[in-house]
Amino acid sequence: MRQCILTVAGAAALVMGSTANAAIVIGSNLPGTNPYSGPTPTFNFDTVAGTPSFTGGAVVSGTSTSHAQPFGSTGSYFSVGLDDGVTGVIDLSSFGDISSISLLWGSIDAYNTLQFLDSANNVLETFGGSAIRNPADGNQTDPNTNRLVTFLLTGTDVSAFAKLRLSSNSNAFEIDDLAINPVVPEPATWALMVLGFFGVGMVLRRRRDVLRQVA
Repeated sequence: MRQCILTVAGAAALVMGSTANAAIVIGSNLPGTNPYSGPTPTFNFDTVAGTPSFTGGAVVSGTSTSHAQPFGSTGSYFSVGLDDGVTGVIDLSSFGDISSISLLWGSIDAYNTLQFLDSANNVLETFGGSAIRNPADGNQTDPNTNRLVTFLLTGTDVSAFAKLRLSSNSNAFEIDDLAINPVVPEPATWALMVLGFFGVGMVLRRRRDVLRQVA
């Protein structure tokens, strides 16, 4: 029995070790399309159900001297800037582990900043506008400065990530069509979990039997 438990523990350690390195990277970075043709949005900001919980920033529609609807967007969108609060935080903690996020990043400016945070607001990764498009000149109608960007999360960042923080020290930073891809455990992971529960159950049963014999 002890050998079985050690085997389970060793297998679990191997799986955990393989995911220990954390990283958030750009998986794809494509020019926008009109109409939007990316992944089915989890949030399109058009309805209450289509808007995640957030603090700071604002959900706006149309265009103005301080806002620009992202190219390909057909409704409302999320914005931060001088008129909306220079920082906005979108809470995605209810999704649990997340493997990837895509969003439509509108009229990219060099002063746009997107940060991935954990639940305690510690910064996991930061992306400036120039990392998405260079030159990031804020063109509102060019597909190349209105991009569909997918971010991939790996290692411990998969479970640590909880929030997106958008910042802009001018007008403005707009996003739309936020698509969340939660982690679905692989069959091998489920099998390992079941094996672990089985091993723990056998230990508890054997301990109970020993206590009965002593009594």
